[in-house]
Amino acid sequence: MKYHTGRVWQAEAEAQKARADRLQDDLAEIKERLARIEAENSRLLEILSVIDPERIAALRHP
Repeated sequence: MKYHTGRVWQAEAEAQKARADRLQDDLAEIKERLARIEAENSRLLEILSVIDPERIAALRHP
């Protein structure tokens, strides 16, 4: 009985570790996507400020 319980706990720990690893990978991917989106938004704001500086000022200070 003790051996079986130990195996169950070990299997559960391994499953939890696998889930944690997947979540860590997902979080890293989300952070990378966010960084790309922020960089793209910054570039778009630069372009917009060249095209229409008054509009960009209005967007930054509503």
